[in-house]
Amino acid sequence: MENQVLLDIAKKAIQKRFDESILIDKEKLLKDFPKLKNIGATFVTLTLDGQLRGCIGTLYAYRSLLDDLISNSYAAAFEDPRFYELSLEEFEKINIEISILTAPIEIIYKDLEDLKSKLKPNIHGVILQYHGRKSTFLPQVWEQLPTFEDFFAHLCHKGSFEIDLDFHPQIFIYEVKKIK
Repeated sequence: MENQVLLDIAKKAIQKRFDESILIDKEKLLKDFPKLKNIGATFVTLTLDGQLRGCIGTLYAYRSLLDDLISNSYAAAFEDPRFYELSLEEFEKINIEISILTAPIEIIYKDLEDLKSKLKPNIHGVILQYHGRKSTFLPQVWEQLPTFEDFFAHLCHKGSFEIDLDFHPQIFIYEVKKIK
């Protein structure tokens, strides 16, 4: 499946909000690109002038790749609680990046040094789960936080986790196919 097809779907999912005549012909897409029927998990990241402008995704696949991509594209533009809704002016300048995730795998580790030895920067996305809450960073976040210590500290902060002597969260890793 061509990357441009996925980017066009993401763009149209957002553009529909500004132009009601935009249609996403799901039947034709599924016929022409059968892989879109596969159950898949995506993250859609929007940037404007090199700065994050929205990022929403699915960690665990439960719907078709097509439906997941459409839903997360729209949500990244209009439902990310960290940002105001995307304006038409911003939409015309936005960069869209799609990440297609592999299924998360739990990492068993003894301590932070052991965990550090098992994570591959720029390859592994990480899910931190503790007492029913979770936070995640895509592998791309390693570019801004290249050390394990910074990456892990920011991931804990993102999830508002209180770190104490008993803090031993579940850690899951995944990889992504990045499309931009």
